[in-house]
Amino acid sequence: MFSFCSDPKTLEGMAWFSCYLTSGKHMLFYQSFVTVLMLLAITAPVSLAFGFGGAVASRSHFLPLAWFGKLYTSIVRGVPDIVFFLFFVIALDQGIEWMRHQALCPDWSEPIRQGNDFLVCPQAKAPLSTSPQWVHEVYNFSLAVFTFAIVFGAFAANVLYGAMNAVPKAQLETAHAYGMSNRQTFWRILVPQMWVYALPGLGNLWMILIKATPLLFLLGVRDIVYWAKELGGTKSDVYAYPHGDWRIYYFLFLLVFYLAFTRVSEIVIERMTRKLSHGQATAGGEAMRREA
Repeated sequence: MFSFCSDPKTLEGMAWFSCYLTSGKHMLFYQSFVTVLMLLAITAPVSLAFGFGGAVASRSHFLPLAWFGKLYTSIVRGVPDIVFFLFFVIALDQGIEWMRHQALCPDWSEPIRQGNDFLVCPQAKAPLSTSPQWVHEVYNFSLAVFTFAIVFGAFAANVLYGAMNAVPKAQLETAHAYGMSNRQTFWRILVPQMWVYALPGLGNLWMILIKATPLLFLLGVRDIVYWAKELGGTKSDVYAYPHGDWRIYYFLFLLVFYLAFTRVSEIVIERMTRKLSHGQATAGGEAMRREA
């Protein structure tokens, strides 16, 4: 980045560190923090949408839909995350390529499954081998978002299902007595009040989601853990900036980042809880009334 960084071998002290910390790979390391934050910003609402759909399906009076909702939450919650991440991404990727293969290469005569190999026509590869690097990165990131959303959506569905059941039934019965339809009761009475019961569980899921971001490396995304391991490893004189094993310093930096991010999240969740508890017939609402 700096003009004096053209020959690292002539640098010493702070000049060496300033050039080292602004090298190309370190810039990718800093960009990976943005990738993690983008994953959280996109995955959280998508997971919540999956969870809301799963909770509503589980409460449905239409039995096939209720079975589907409960099956979704039970299967995903019962499979270890790392197993699901490894299996689901491969299955989803191959499923996309299989559909593209059927549409783009109908005259293909060779079998797709050849032992352990999964071979489709070159036009059906997702993404194409000739695609620029950013297309591959966006594709891997999209798979990661969808996989995270599926996993954490199942846990969110269980939390929201319990929160919906926690809303006092007397309030729902009162709404019906005033002539509200089932749809009006659901959106005007049940949904607004369930959040105060759901927020503690959703807050825990948010913390778990933050801790699960290092799994991005398993999905082909170069995240902050990947770059910390890559940059912190021992570098010989072959490299521009040789140094010893500095992984402990990089991972200490990640420790501070995650702890700080967790603390900020706790503050935000606490304020949201106070806001949602205002005027509610809950322990938190009662405590606020006493304070007033």
